[in-house]
Amino acid sequence: MSTSSADQGRPEHQPPTTTGPIPFEDLPDRRTIRKAIAASALGNATEWYDYGAYGVVALYIAQHFFPPDSGGTFWTYAFIAISFIARPFGGLVWGPLGDRVGRKHVLALTILLMSGSTFLIGVLPTYEQVGILAPILLALLRLLQGFSTGGEYGGAATFMAEYAPDKRRGQYGSFLEFGTLGGVALGSGVTLLLEVILGPDVMADWGWRLPFFLALPLGLIGLYLRSRLDESPVFQELDDAGESQDSVAGGLRDLVVEYWKPILIMGGLVIPLNIVNYTLLTYMPGYLESKIELTTTQALVVVLVGELAMMALIPFIGRYSDVLGRKKMWWTSLIGLFVMAVPMYMLMGQGFAFAIIGFAVLGLLYIPQLSTISATFPAMFPAQVRFAGFAVTYNLFTSIFGGTAAGVNEWVVGKTGFLEFPAVYMMAGCLVGMVAVFFLKETAGASLHGTDIPESEPEDFGTEAIAAEDQALDEAGR
Repeated sequence: MSTSSADQGRPEHQPPTTTGPIPFEDLPDRRTIRKAIAASALGNATEWYDYGAYGVVALYIAQHFFPPDSGGTFWTYAFIAISFIARPFGGLVWGPLGDRVGRKHVLALTILLMSGSTFLIGVLPTYEQVGILAPILLALLRLLQGFSTGGEYGGAATFMAEYAPDKRRGQYGSFLEFGTLGGVALGSGVTLLLEVILGPDVMADWGWRLPFFLALPLGLIGLYLRSRLDESPVFQELDDAGESQDSVAGGLRDLVVEYWKPILIMGGLVIPLNIVNYTLLTYMPGYLESKIELTTTQALVVVLVGELAMMALIPFIGRYSDVLGRKKMWWTSLIGLFVMAVPMYMLMGQGFAFAIIGFAVLGLLYIPQLSTISATFPAMFPAQVRFAGFAVTYNLFTSIFGGTAAGVNEWVVGKTGFLEFPAVYMMAGCLVGMVAVFFLKETAGASLHGTDIPESEPEDFGTEAIAAEDQALDEAGR
């Protein structure tokens, strides 16, 4: 929505308010909400299945797509960063488009592009077959995957947050991250199963291709679920009131001019979130195998056990964020990781059993961040720029700090032999995050309707507020 001359005297970050929360009887029923959660989470699982599978078979990809003695392992991880080059461009396209035409239509396109590009990696010719064309084709598919992801994650989080009841946004939103870990765990688990069934020789020959084929049916299921849902209630209300964006360019302009403060705060939160995320979930399988000298199977077991433990806690931590607030969750995670990162990395270097413990501790300390993303980030922007604000900010900072995490860690550890560097890198990110949390507004329990930036009062969250909303929804038959 472009700013008119009549709006120029308005205080910064105070655009006109459209409406407040819609009546409980007009909200989606719980069955519809569960369908929206499943549709959003499955798309996110498809995205992260790609990263899980790619990270686990990284050493096989290095053998097949790059010349011998060319540093193939480094380049394989660097190609993760290549996909992140396209993510900000995807955010710039998909985000404002989602604020213009709606969340649902954009999400249908992104899940098709994302799952299709992952599937095609499994059928690419190798360097031995086509020479330099092999890594070029791999890079192009990683770019396409990144471009589609630039709209998928922000759109799914926004869609889910706008469907969820205000007082349970943390609990419902956490299932998006359940899909994140589910996708990574599925990628790891499928590869581990194939390692056991086919053996390392067959996996190194052609078995590494098989995990990528599963992405297409996952994407088609997600598309089917999304096609059966209506637009999010928040966007539908905004559009009915004539407050949705008039143009993509106008939405971008409004975002940058009027909402630069939440962009910077969110960027400060995305930095530790992604350094920790891509270090633990993407870089660790290869690190455990090549640097700590665990076997491929042991490395996969370490990561898989940690991911399953994280999945088990995600809904509970999301629920607690509705009771205690988002900021307390972030403080707990950032301080805990800062204190425990180096000791846990030193512990992982002591052997297989200790690696399981160290990885699990770091993963569990990370959960208070991960489980509250889709409740915290969409609420930092008003409805008319919410998709764009999330997609542009998240993908810009993710491309810089998330997509490069595996490559930075691999390069520094390889050059210096300092095996605890990934822990130090996570600590630096956590310091940046602490500064951002200090300026973050509490939004637990706040309404996402209207055109103001949401902000909650103490009475908006906690057990009493949740119980009151549940009672009102029950009385409304929702």
